[in-house]
Amino acid sequence: MTQETRTVATGIHFGEAPRWRGDTLWFSDTIGRRVCTTNLEGHFKEVVRLEDEHPCGLGFLPDGRLLIVSTGTRRLLSFNGEDLSVFSDFSDLVSAPCNDMVTDATGRSYVGNMGFNWAAGEERKPGSIILVDADGVARIVAEGLSFPNGMVITADGKTLIVAESFKPGLTAFTIETDGTLSNQRVFADFESDSPDGICLDDSGAVWTASPPTQSVMRVLEGGEITDRITIDKSAMACTLGGPDRRTLFIMRLEHSRDMKKAREEASATVEAIEVDVAGGDSP
Repeated sequence: MTQETRTVATGIHFGEAPRWRGDTLWFSDTIGRRVCTTNLEGHFKEVVRLEDEHPCGLGFLPDGRLLIVSTGTRRLLSFNGEDLSVFSDFSDLVSAPCNDMVTDATGRSYVGNMGFNWAAGEERKPGSIILVDADGVARIVAEGLSFPNGMVITADGKTLIVAESFKPGLTAFTIETDGTLSNQRVFADFESDSPDGICLDDSGAVWTASPPTQSVMRVLEGGEITDRITIDKSAMACTLGGPDRRTLFIMRLEHSRDMKKAREEASATVEAIEVDVAGGDSP
């Protein structure tokens, strides 16, 4: 496939957690403290602003409400198109910032907790995964992870795959009927790549962004990399969308190691490129 991406949207500070829904790409501008949308023609819109919180992971409840991870306050917020409210507060379960998430078809959400404050330069500590049931009740269902990041759920609803950015690799769990996770196992291990945001295609392969290698790659279970797309700056996350779900959207960050510049310049972009295998429903 061609390695040339096209720019879909600009004016973003730090794009994360892209999600395709209907005919629209949703994503968090985490440093910009807002959730935004764009379509394939680049019609950019700010959907909701979080005045005192930084959004990251996104999901949708069966009734259409948007779920937003608030990283520092360690809460899951809901937005019904008009009002923003607290859906679940799990700050008593974890003390470190939270990150990405995935929501299943029943409204259960899995939220990654970093384990330590990476932005503040804290010493590395193991992270965890929090399960938030459809009624907002939260519990920890996995621990001992090395900076859990992007997550997907397979089409049959039986497997969760999480990126462990500092392992580095992809880890799989079996999802039990009550939502708990079991049978932790390796999906893929990497050497120089560090997985961040991920998505799943219809064949069960995972596309993952790798900021340090400035690329996104398609990975099969076992670790075989079938495709790699290199960009000129850090790739933070990706998802499949478009009319046939064959457009790979990539969150590109100009200043991955200079948050001051990212706040000031809003130079991050959404890039897109066509791929061969269509995406599924997760994330």
